[in-house]
Amino acid sequence: MPDVFHGFRREHWIMVQVQSTWFPLVDRNPQKYVDNIFNAKKEDFVKATQRIYRNAQNPSSVGVLVLR
Repeated sequence: MPDVFHGFRREHWIMVQVQSTWFPLVDRNPQKYVDNIFNAKKEDFVKATQRIYRNAQNPSSVGVLVLR
């Protein structure tokens, strides 16, 4: 993830979006192997599923560095 400094006021919330592509920042991701992404066909672009686990056996987490 690109390093960006953001300022948040006290008691404001942030939202984290999990995605498997950098579109529209860079390019679309077909979600399966193709020799050259620029030659990917419409059928090469398939749906991806992202999972966030919320139990003790499979915890997911997001680390945030807080500067004061």
